[in-house]
Amino acid sequence: MGEKLNDMIYGSMECPAVIGALLESNALKRLGGIHQSGAVFLVEPRIKHTRLEHSIGVCMLIRFLGGTELEQIAGLLHDLSHTAFSHVGDYVYGHQNEDFHEQQFERLLLNSEIPQILDRFGYHVEQILHGTFGILERELPDLCADRLDYTLRDALYTGIISRTEALQFLNAVTVRDNRIVVPSEIHASWINAVFEKLNAQFFNDPVNLYANYQLAKIIKLQLEDGRLKAEDLFKDDVYVLNKIRSSSDGLASINSIKKREGLAAVLKKSNLTIKKRVLNVSAVS
Repeated sequence: MGEKLNDMIYGSMECPAVIGALLESNALKRLGGIHQSGAVFLVEPRIKHTRLEHSIGVCMLIRFLGGTELEQIAGLLHDLSHTAFSHVGDYVYGHQNEDFHEQQFERLLLNSEIPQILDRFGYHVEQILHGTFGILERELPDLCADRLDYTLRDALYTGIISRTEALQFLNAVTVRDNRIVVPSEIHASWINAVFEKLNAQFFNDPVNLYANYQLAKIIKLQLEDGRLKAEDLFKDDVYVLNKIRSSSDGLASINSIKKREGLAAVLKKSNLTIKKRVLNVSAVS
């Protein structure tokens, strides 16, 4: 053991030394400056959790469920390639499946210090790039550590659930054949209902769609006129915000999002579509 992690859901947990070393990398530190929910913090300041918080949470969840050290590492690294403002990058580049970061993952991973860190601890980057991690990732509508962590975390930040409820659910689930298993219909119904509420009240909230749509529009405009460079999006939110706000019209545009100016008109003509998310968990006896 070499690193004690603390999290709002999982509490305090001892983790392997390799996890601590990876957390010192610039590639992971960057995620601490990227909001999990994109531009939502501009209109809802309480929604402020980051990609790093989620990534650490996924790593801790995999450990909690008995996953291997390698899968814990993969969980920590899985969102390494998100752009600033998370899925806003997908909307800028027209990736309706929200997979732009997945297409950038290998490039950013190989060009970071992470391969050298992995080598120091007896791992190889190819294990991350080509490994199969059944606890970490499953296609929708299945449950997996990534999906479970962001569901519980987003639901906590939005007030849909309490930490007590989250822990009650986590203490009920197990892993069988490298897959997260929910043991009762009560628990299956609960997590499905939480996910449905998140879809209705958060992911598809008109104000949140407005914030992400408007910021994507601003970023796209500034990429086109050269004020922003494509590589800027692989820095963090503060860096990109400061570049946008360095011009008077950019500053005014960001302030207009905060004030929700033109919300109704934008939503009426918006062509922004977000990835459809459906969770369908069944109990396994």
